[in-house]
This record gives sequence, C-alpha cells and structure tokens, in this order.
Amino acid sequence: MQTYGNPNVTYDWYAGNSGVTNRSGKFIAAHAAHAGLMMFWAGSFTLFELARYDPSLPMGTQGLICLPHLASLGIGGIEGGVITDLYACTVIGVLHLIFSGVLGAGGLLHSLKFEGDLGDASGRPKKFDFTWDDPDRLTSILGHHLIFLGLGAIQFVEWAKYHGIWDSAQGVVRTVEPNLSASMVWNHQADFLSITSLEDVMGGHGILAFLLISGGAFHIATKQFGEYTQFKGKGLLSAESVLSYSLAGVGYMAFVAAFWCSTNTTVYPTEFYGEVLKLNFEFFPYFTDTASNLSADVHTSRAWLSNAHFFLGFFFLQGHLWHALRGMGFDFRRISNAFENMENVKITVRD
Repeated sequence: MQTYGNPNVTYDWYAGNSGVTNRSGKFIAAHAAHAGLMMFWAGSFTLFELARYDPSLPMGTQGLICLPHLASLGIGGIEGGVITDLYACTVIGVLHLIFSGVLGAGGLLHSLKFEGDLGDASGRPKKFDFTWDDPDRLTSILGHHLIFLGLGAIQFVEWAKYHGIWDSAQGVVRTVEPNLSASMVWNHQADFLSITSLEDVMGGHGILAFLLISGGAFHIATKQFGEYTQFKGKGLLSAESVLSYSLAGVGYMAFVAAFWCSTNTTVYPTEFYGEVLKLNFEFFPYFTDTASNLSADVHTSRAWLSNAHFFLGFFFLQGHLWHALRGMGFDFRRISNAFENMENVKITVRD
C-alpha cells in the first residue's frame, strides 16, 4: 500500500485492506471469510424471502432478489411464473448457510492458527506465498482465477442444457442447446443488451468459458521474458494498483448488470422481475418503474437490482480512481494541505 515513504505507517481500523498488504496468510483468511459472508447472505435471504413469498401476487412486485434468480434457473417447480416447490428453494438456502459456516471457519483458521505471512511457513503452505511486485507469481494467481470462472460458466451452460431454465417467451422451463458461434458473439457486440434468444445467451457463456480457461492456462504457463523493466510495468504493480484494477473490473460488471437488468426480459423475465424500467436524469441517473399498477411505495425487483448495481458501480469506479492514483504515487494530502493554506494566500496587484 502507498505509505509515502513512512515505514511505520498506522492505518485506522476501517482500512481493512492494509492489514493483508504484506501478509499472504491473512490475505487468504480475508478471502475465505468474505466468501463466507456472501454465502451467508445468499442463504439467509433466500430463507427470508421464502417466509414472506406470496404465490398469489406477481413475484416482481414483492421486493424479492434471490427467489427470482432461482426461478430463472428453473428451480422451484415453476408453473406460470409461480414457485410451486418451496422445498427445492429451501434446500438451496440451507446449503448456502452450511457452506458459509465452512468458509467462515476457514477464514478463522487462517487468521488465528496458520502463519500470517506464508513466506514464514514451511512445507506446502509456503507454495501459496506471494508478493505484490512479483509479476510471475501474480500472473499465475490470475490464471487460476480465470480457470475457475471458466468452469463456473461451463456449469451454467450444462445446467441449461440438461436441466433447463425459464423461457419467458414460451412460459415454461426448457432445456437450451447453446449456439456456440463466435460470429454470433461478434455480431452482438453493439446490441447484446437486447438479446432475445436463450440459445445465444448460453452460447455466449460457452465461448466465454473457452476464452477464460484459455487465458487462465496462458497466464499460468507464461513467465516474464528478460528483466522486469519500467516498460513492462515495474513500479506500477503493487497492492494498491492491483486493488484499483479489481475495482475497475467489478465496477464495469456492475454497470453492465444494471443496464442489462433494466431492459432485457430474456435473462430477466417480467414474470420474476417486473416490467422494464425507464432511465431518468436529475441530480444523478436512476431507473424508475414503468408499470402502472404499482403503488407509490412499491418498487419492482428489477428497479431494486438495477439501481443497486448502478450506484455500487459508481462507487467502485471512484474507488478505482482513488487507488489507481495512490498506486501511481499521488499524495492526496496535498489537496487538504492546499485547502488549509488558502487562508494565508496573498495576491499582490502590480501597476
């Protein structure tokens, strides 16, 4: 992290990233605990939504988040846009809670029991040690992440192919044979938000899986050629910089999800998320419902999801700019110092 030459810098408690900067063991602990929190949220909210779900009302008007996603995957015995098998959704929620406990225990184990810095460990754990200015180690870690993302995309495609997902056009859960066409993906570059074919959606995920796994294998296999010079990014590869790149990627995905959810009814069916939204501009952009049968204090699941993703994407983008500038060496204290010194600024007028 950027310390501006101070070797004994102390961060406040809320600057959590600073605690794992040079301690690879704590970094793994934070990853496991964070994954556990996400699992816990998914499981607990699924059960919470099941407790208040009313099959007599449109799903999109009940303020639900997890159940519409499960219904889109064809989970819950969907008939006419209504969940008829609550047991299947309950099992999904409980499994997430169990996995969250396992991940949370792993986070505590790595935080309290194992070495904080795996560079001090012995045996196999030492293999997972890394430093932020080692491009060979970081590119290998990136490669493994890409492969796991690719496997997740394959799992989604196989689920649609053999189990089936909800088809809003036909009003049934059906199996989908992916359209594995690179030209289809290329032709949808400018209009992917308006895709109406589930075959194209699944084919895009299949192509994406191939690219992710190929990229992962490339990053694992390749190493730096020659000396790691300024031309290759030396001096810009740090914990602060990697954090900024990650925030940029997450922010980009949040913006794409916001606009896709707001307008696309193939991936986000109206039966589960409500009608498409309208984009408004006032002090800041925001999405509003277009359905006329909603009361003033009710918003569709589509409105909740789109606005939440848009605002989160905005703040992720600000975080990217903040950490990218710090990674490049910019000292934000200069801004506060400039404001503090404004009272003492003198202007001399000459004839």
